[in-house]
Amino acid sequence: MSTQIINAPAQKSSTQVNRLISLDAMRGFTIAAMILVNFPGNEHHVFAPLKHTVWNGLTPTDIIAPFFLFIVGVSIALAYSRRLDKGTPKTDMYQKIIIRSFKIFAIGIILNLLWDFNFAELRWTGTLPRIAIVFLVCAFMYLNTDWKKQVWIGGGTLVAYWLAMTLIPTPGVGKVMLEPGVNLAAWIDSQYLPGKMWQGTWDPEGILSTFPSIVSGITGMLAGALMLSNRTREMKVIQLMVIGFFMAIAGYLWGLTFPVNENIWTSSFVLVTSGFAFLALGVFYFLVDMQGYTYGTKPGIIFGANAITVYVLGDVLAAIFYSMELGGTSLNMHFFNVLTGVGVGEKFASMLYSLTYVCIVFIPAIILYKRKIFIKL
Repeated sequence: MSTQIINAPAQKSSTQVNRLISLDAMRGFTIAAMILVNFPGNEHHVFAPLKHTVWNGLTPTDIIAPFFLFIVGVSIALAYSRRLDKGTPKTDMYQKIIIRSFKIFAIGIILNLLWDFNFAELRWTGTLPRIAIVFLVCAFMYLNTDWKKQVWIGGGTLVAYWLAMTLIPTPGVGKVMLEPGVNLAAWIDSQYLPGKMWQGTWDPEGILSTFPSIVSGITGMLAGALMLSNRTREMKVIQLMVIGFFMAIAGYLWGLTFPVNENIWTSSFVLVTSGFAFLALGVFYFLVDMQGYTYGTKPGIIFGANAITVYVLGDVLAAIFYSMELGGTSLNMHFFNVLTGVGVGEKFASMLYSLTYVCIVFIPAIILYKRKIFIKL
């Protein structure tokens, strides 16, 4: 994100401040991956790793959203620890947190309206609205708890969610169900979630599943606490990798009884994806901040410097590429048809369009970066 919390400088101690370029790179590649999977050349022809799992299971696409929430958590720890060290009054920070959350949420709603401006069919959930909620809750939590309390809150939330989903019968069904549209989370959405829902009667970013998604942010704050510690760089990498490994294993084992599932953001899904995020941060930190390897990670750093702007541009430009028609065919389908017409496989052609689209969005991102323009909320 290109907000202050996401791009805030990181500190190694209360007296020495430095920027985690590795976090910028990780954030940027996550945004690029999000654009890649969101905008295929033809949504009917997509390689399996570039699609969300229909229900239980995990694909590379499924880890993008939890990675972003994890990064939000890390950024909260880095930014607000610095403000606390400076003696910034919490009341001032509370006000800015609320305003920033509202702005992120509002941008998400505007993007939901972008295609047809149909207020009667407005979807009140989505990627940015969930990020806004997670940021709001986690930022307030960070300012009022230490890492030990965050562990208890996060663990307790995951256990409570697991018990609720596996012990409370779905109303109207009379028994516990964990099927699409027939589970406790879906029932709560159908009863209390206003507006249009992504799946008609339920939403993958619905009410109940937002609670475990907050834990994805908490795990990021815990990683941030580790990065802020006085441990050596080498020890930080080792601990990131060890914690990530065991967290992913714990999530896998939990998934044997409470399946890994992005649609209802199961507790096992949180542990597995947060474990992967710990591992990824460890790799990025080792390569970028310790080894100084920035050449291959530069595109990620550029994307990450204005992450919200890049995300919004991806949606805005999509309204042109997917809605504007030439000869009765959208621009993306023209691209797809040309490639398939010369013998390129349908799924490969669709992926080439996605990669091309990422490059198109990269153009304004690099212009902003070179001019040192960092748009913040």
